[in-house]
Amino acid sequence: MAFVRNHPIYDALPISNDVLDRGGVELLRAALVDEEIFIVARRDAFVGQSSWGLVLADIARRLASLYAAEGDLTEAKVTAAIVEGFEFSFRRLGASVARWPGRRAPEDKKGTKPAKSARSRAKPRVQSRAKSKPSTKAIAHRKGARPKR
Repeated sequence: MAFVRNHPIYDALPISNDVLDRGGVELLRAALVDEEIFIVARRDAFVGQSSWGLVLADIARRLASLYAAEGDLTEAKVTAAIVEGFEFSFRRLGASVARWPGRRAPEDKKGTKPAKSARSRAKPRVQSRAKSKPSTKAIAHRKGARPKR
């Protein structure tokens, strides 16, 4: 990952006057210091964590629009590059991502998902049913003999 050069003094982005005049709440702030990303987020901005997925998707869409407006790439190509980088980062970090809507990983007592290494890799045990005895006819057929009539 290529980073922009470091600044000796923190270089914050300005907030537009339109936003300041209308009010609102800052949801997320990200900073890059010595090739390490720091974030501060307002965790209580939403009920539940899934809304952050919508926020991150909207950020990706808006970044793609900015790149397309200032360069020779389309929004679709920029969006695809962002998604590819996102997926690569998750795989590199060993995080799992559910591929189907509504499918969730099991949660522990505290309401958080266990780490991948903490999840049991053993197959779930299945209770076996009591087996009935095969009939004499079935046994004879398996052995190649003719059943008696």
